[in-house]
Amino acid sequence: MLLRFSLNYRAEYGQVLVVCGSAPALGAWNVLVSPSMAVVAGDDQWELAVELTDADLTDLTYKYALRDERTGNVIWEWGADRTTGLPAATYAEATLTDAWRPLAEPDNVLFAAAFTKALMGRAPGAPVTPRKKTRVGAASRKGAAASAATGSAPSKLLLRINAPRVPAPLVLAVSGADPALGGWDESLAVVLDGTTYPRWQAPELTLAGGTAYKYGLYDTTTRRFVGWETGPNRYLPRLTQPDLTVRTDEYFRHPGGPWRGAGVAVPVFSLRSRKGTGVGEFTDLQLLVDWAAATGLKLVQVLPINDTVAIHTWADSYPYAAISVYALHPIYLNLQALGTLADPQAQAAVEAERERLNALPEVNYEDVMELKARVIKDMYDQDRAAFLADPAFQAFFDEQQAWLVPYAAFSALRDRFRTADFQQWGEWATATDAQLAALTSPTGTNDLGLTYDDFAVHYYQQFHLDQQLRAATNYARSKGVALKGDLPIGIFRHSVEAWRQPELFNMQAQAGAPPDDFSVSGQNWRFPTYNWSKMAEDGYAWWRSRLTHLSRYFDALRIDHILGFFRIWEIPDHSVEGLLGHFSPALPLHRDEIRRQLGWFDAKRMTEPYIRWHQLTDIFNTQADAVRQEFLDDYAYGQFSLKPHVRTQRQIEAVIEDKLRDEPDRAEHWTWIRSGLYRLVNEVLLLEAAFTNGEAFNPRITLEQTYSFRELDYETRRRLTDLYADYFYRRHEAFWQEQGAIKLPVMKNATEMLICGEDLGMVPACVPVVMKETGILGLNIQRMPSQTGIEFFHPADAAYMSVVSPSSHDMSTVRGWWEEDRAKTQRFYNQLLGHGGEAPFYCEPWVARDVVVQHLYSPAMWAIFPIQDLLAIDGNLRRLNPADEQINVPSNPTHYWRYRLHVPLEDLEDAEDFNRNLRKLVRESGRETGS
Repeated sequence: MLLRFSLNYRAEYGQVLVVCGSAPALGAWNVLVSPSMAVVAGDDQWELAVELTDADLTDLTYKYALRDERTGNVIWEWGADRTTGLPAATYAEATLTDAWRPLAEPDNVLFAAAFTKALMGRAPGAPVTPRKKTRVGAASRKGAAASAATGSAPSKLLLRINAPRVPAPLVLAVSGADPALGGWDESLAVVLDGTTYPRWQAPELTLAGGTAYKYGLYDTTTRRFVGWETGPNRYLPRLTQPDLTVRTDEYFRHPGGPWRGAGVAVPVFSLRSRKGTGVGEFTDLQLLVDWAAATGLKLVQVLPINDTVAIHTWADSYPYAAISVYALHPIYLNLQALGTLADPQAQAAVEAERERLNALPEVNYEDVMELKARVIKDMYDQDRAAFLADPAFQAFFDEQQAWLVPYAAFSALRDRFRTADFQQWGEWATATDAQLAALTSPTGTNDLGLTYDDFAVHYYQQFHLDQQLRAATNYARSKGVALKGDLPIGIFRHSVEAWRQPELFNMQAQAGAPPDDFSVSGQNWRFPTYNWSKMAEDGYAWWRSRLTHLSRYFDALRIDHILGFFRIWEIPDHSVEGLLGHFSPALPLHRDEIRRQLGWFDAKRMTEPYIRWHQLTDIFNTQADAVRQEFLDDYAYGQFSLKPHVRTQRQIEAVIEDKLRDEPDRAEHWTWIRSGLYRLVNEVLLLEAAFTNGEAFNPRITLEQTYSFRELDYETRRRLTDLYADYFYRRHEAFWQEQGAIKLPVMKNATEMLICGEDLGMVPACVPVVMKETGILGLNIQRMPSQTGIEFFHPADAAYMSVVSPSSHDMSTVRGWWEEDRAKTQRFYNQLLGHGGEAPFYCEPWVARDVVVQHLYSPAMWAIFPIQDLLAIDGNLRRLNPADEQINVPSNPTHYWRYRLHVPLEDLEDAEDFNRNLRKLVRESGRETGS
């Protein structure tokens, strides 16, 4: 067959369009050798004709790309690979008339799984009722007759359009001036088939072209258009090519305007149900989905749900420190769904403990995990033979074994050595694939005392976790609700990935965040940073695999700290706090550059802690001399340096830990001393850049807050401030934009999930630019505006491609924040809510309602609310003390993540007044129907 590709596109000088595809004649997916298209009419119409064999045409896929002939750079069109989908009839020639799909088109997000699999309520492959064949045939004959009357040769036409936003039971139909398109008679409109949704296709038509037409939402029962697409009529040029033309239109212009929805955010562990085990479980998501659907909410957002079991204490409650980026946390497994123990007394004991735990106001992480681990092991032992022989498990194992086997081995070794720090595992600190296979073999032996059951029990729990979460995903889709997951930016230092693939990470570094209003000394997550250059060698396969796996459970995804794909706050391994970090990658300042700017350069003065007697008295008060004697050396009158054994924060941490162990009754004193010593270590202006031999430096963040800066002369302070401002706000923009522009498209194209980025904090100007170009939604938190010079962000100012929310899990709820700073609350009440007079002392239900309404009416695509902020609008339903509602305290590195809803989900679904009022708010804002 001679296959002709036709595309209208205005290219820039030096650019050519190429068609890259699976057939050898299309480059076999090598864009560098793919054939170029040629301009055939004016400056914008491009065509390419290739002769393809029947073998080439089988499952042919292709895409368009722009290739710059001067630089070799390639820009791909957006979207999945195209398919021809040619009819079974044999044609000598066919023309594919397509439209370029731009990367930054807002409607691209509608093709994400959140819409195609959940929100639009029309599963892929679901057919629609086509128009009666007799009428189609009659219209086609009329078209052929009309063409003959005008002397033009009729052609065969397949008309297609990609349109996910078609709410069931409506379908798409097309009408036009040509009789084959119904002659603008609605009752004769051509109904499109949605079998290949979101692509819709008309039956094969016979007409000559040269006609106006338009698509619309169509009711097949009344045979009338419910709403025509917006904008002018489309125009089909006269068809001059023989045989068949396949015309694919992009972007149905929906008459309802941009789609907008609302959702709820709540960690899975925070869910409460009457049959729970003291913690939320995957099965509880179905109850939450029922409530969301009943109140008009279209999305349920959760925190990370991966396994974090490292030391078997409450510290494992931190959900962002997963020991595996694939494995699910066993705490979310519903035990009842596994069955019952054969021993009635044992089962009764389990039930009694379940009821005790479920009555607690907060999650008792250790007791819940102890019970679940014991029951999972007992159930595995009881059902072992049947489980291992189960075809469903065997299929799961075959599909997931690439991560499942290393995870099971890691978990068994963790328990055998009583630590997840694999550096303490002796010869098992590293393991080859062959060693791992031998260790986990059903018939293998080892000198560790481990049996196959020590590994298989983890297969058992992961199989059932997978089944329960996938059931919740499918249930949510059936209810028209999307599940949104959370992708942590970092990996845990003692994890399967760090153990098996250390070359992908900078294990000597720590990731964190610079200081902000919530943590004045920055945050140190203690995760290793990424070795991006190594990851790039295989096209970021590690990331693509991770995202593909998450799409098994979620239709939307929040990428935590998306700024990390541009630059990460990297902290040296000798630091505890985050102030001595620097952005990575970075363009450090050479010592000659500093000297030119300041007029001088003194490495000791700028890079070593600046410690003077008056600082000691300021920080340590009456303990200043005792601190001086124990921890400092004198090197000049009134000037000091830290003793060698306490020159880093890690050294100080270790010394004070010994003090706390030896003198537990003085814990408060030594904790206070430790904090002061940390401050002394932070008293520097410049940080030496790694691998530069003292030739290049990064400025210490917030250096203007140090004694060292304040005690410089005025002119030096001014010049250093200019250098600082240029470094942090101008120097890296183009550099970081390039980093993000390389990585984010890879992440976006690896999955069909709707991607939302958490872009809060110290945001470079390039970040929203690249996110917009890539089709990734940003985040706006009312109390944390990204714009400078404003105290609060108004949801009405949000961009469409964004999410608005009144708070997040990393801050107090609206009610809690209302009581933190009376002056700030008053300004918010007057300026943002528009009320006069004095603000109420507490966040009354009507105030919380005003905040919710503000967000619902935002132009942002999504308004997502922490469930606590929604409950706040009901005085009878919300929690008594707002301080009990906060999920995380970022300034506390040892925070216990244990918040639970105080209302069982069954009772929440029965809260008729609250649900009716909430649904009314959602409906009136237009977000219930997506308009």
